[in-house]
Amino acid sequence: MSTQIRLTGYRKKLAMVVAIAAILLFWQIAAWILPDFLMPGVPAVMVRLWEDVQTAEFRSVLAGSLTRLGFGYGFALLFGIGFGLIGAVLFFFREVLKSAIIILQSIPSIAWVPLFLIMMGFGNMPIIVVIALAAFFPAALSVMNATESVQNVHVSAARVMGASRWEMLKRVYLPAVMPELITGAQLAFGNAWRALISAEMLIGFGQGLGRSLAYAGETADMIGVMANILTIAILATLIDQVILENMKRKLLRYQYV
Repeated sequence: MSTQIRLTGYRKKLAMVVAIAAILLFWQIAAWILPDFLMPGVPAVMVRLWEDVQTAEFRSVLAGSLTRLGFGYGFALLFGIGFGLIGAVLFFFREVLKSAIIILQSIPSIAWVPLFLIMMGFGNMPIIVVIALAAFFPAALSVMNATESVQNVHVSAARVMGASRWEMLKRVYLPAVMPELITGAQLAFGNAWRALISAEMLIGFGQGLGRSLAYAGETADMIGVMANILTIAILATLIDQVILENMKRKLLRYQYV
């Protein structure tokens, strides 16, 4: 009896191709139904995107967004994973942090923008902080939840052998929570990416994908709007499915044998 629980190889790639084709088909059908000034067709948007990609302005926009994402997402993973692991050995700290996350993660990340804008002023910093805050919650929560499922026999054995708290984190908890840690990192990326685009649209500082999308909307440039949306979708998919997924496969090779 087959025990396969996930698609592998070409079937997984085929599923992605079918999903992309379905999205483009529905988009084109909407373009046929609606006037051009409301919904441009796929070919027109592809042409605009190809023209934009070759400009220095597009590269500056891309660099601005990816730099903010890198700082915000990096800080979120660093502190989220760190605090999550600390919660494995400090139980009261874990419950306090988990309760705080449950309360704060119900607030949309975009709602923090006015506060950070007043506190920090216009610039990259409020955007980076919003990204970090949005990504911190799933990263920390996934690690803390995973540490609770670590088998007591492994923890007890490490304590009997005289393992310190640092050794417990490094040799017991970190290897045990690695699958959930990677999943949490992917969830955190989704939060970080949405926070990035939203904050850039709202704050309107510097060059970025969110700011470019907002400007296209303000000037009623629907081809520009759809080209920016397509760019955002392509980049998010590449980062998640190529970079993060490959890291997941390398770190969890035993699950893909």
